Amino acid sequence: MNKQEYFEARIEATLSPMDYIYLKKKPESVVLIDVRNGPAEARKNKIPDALIIPQSEIDVRLHEIPKDKKVVVYCWDVWCNTAAKVASTLLKNGYNDVQELAGGIAAWEKMNFPQELLVVEESNCGC
Repeated sequence: MNKQEYFEARIEATLSPMDYIYLKKKPESVVLIDVRNGPAEARKNKIPDALIIPQSEIDVRLHEIPKDKKVVVYCWDVWCNTAAKVASTLLKNGYNDVQELAGGIAAWEKMNFPQELLVVEESNCGC
C-alpha cells in the first residue's frame, strides 16, 4: 500500500467528530454505538443518542444494529482499538457502511461537544 492508498483507506474507515455532527443532520441515516468495555463506574458519559453495546457483548447483540444505516462506533480515545475491533466484526457480519469515530469519547469531550451523563448503579458484587 502506498501513501495515497493509506490515506484514502484511513479517510474511508474513520469519521471526525465534526463529520459526525454534520451526518447527524439526517439522523435517520446513521447510528452511533458506544462500544467501550469496562466497569459502568468508568463510563460516566456518552455521546447523545448513542446506543451502548460494549465490545464484549457485540456478538450477541448484532440484531440491535440496523444494516440499512451508516454505523459509527467509538471507544475511549485514540489509543484504544476497541472500536476498530468492533468495526471489523460488523464488516465480517454483513454491515457495509461502518466507520470509527476518530479519537473516541476523549476527542468529543476535548471539543466540548454535548454529552449525556449516565446514571451509574452501584454494583452489588459482594466485594
